Amino acid sequence: MSRLNIPLDVLTSRLNFSGRFDSVRSQSITSRFANLKPVSEFLDIKRISKPANFGEIQSRVNYNLGYFSSNYAVVFVMLSIYSLLTNLTLLFVIFLVIGGMWGIGKLQGNDLEIGTFRATTSQLYTTLLCVSVPLAIIASPFATVLWLIGASGVTILGHATFMDKPIESAFSEEAV
Repeated sequence: MSRLNIPLDVLTSRLNFSGRFDSVRSQSITSRFANLKPVSEFLDIKRISKPANFGEIQSRVNYNLGYFSSNYAVVFVMLSIYSLLTNLTLLFVIFLVIGGMWGIGKLQGNDLEIGTFRATTSQLYTTLLCVSVPLAIIASPFATVLWLIGASGVTILGHATFMDKPIESAFSEEAV
């Protein structure tokens, strides 16, 4: 049986993924969230409709990803927070690693001395690694990341697909 080869460029060029994220990288966080659309506009159920064909899906996704990009970023952040709050082991491991690195950094290269016990920074980093790696494996960060990708993809692309463009944008496209 022969393999089906689909070039990745064919899929990404149709949805314009290469240039879509350039503006996100160049903006600061304050300017990024300055153009949040109101919730009443973002969740306007009067504008939800089934697209007629794939061309309309592409048109809606291209328009809505640009128009609601800040709202979609907020949705992604909310899903990220939800995934961390539901995976408390992963949240604990993240705090453990950040706190351990901060605490070892506060030693400024000096050895940790508690009574007669003495540990070098190298030993502390090794201990932190030996404790956090098994805990991280138990916390299943890959499953959490894959869930986050799937949940945000379904939510964001679903919204972008079914949310119709405003009537004003249809008139502006005809004028061009």
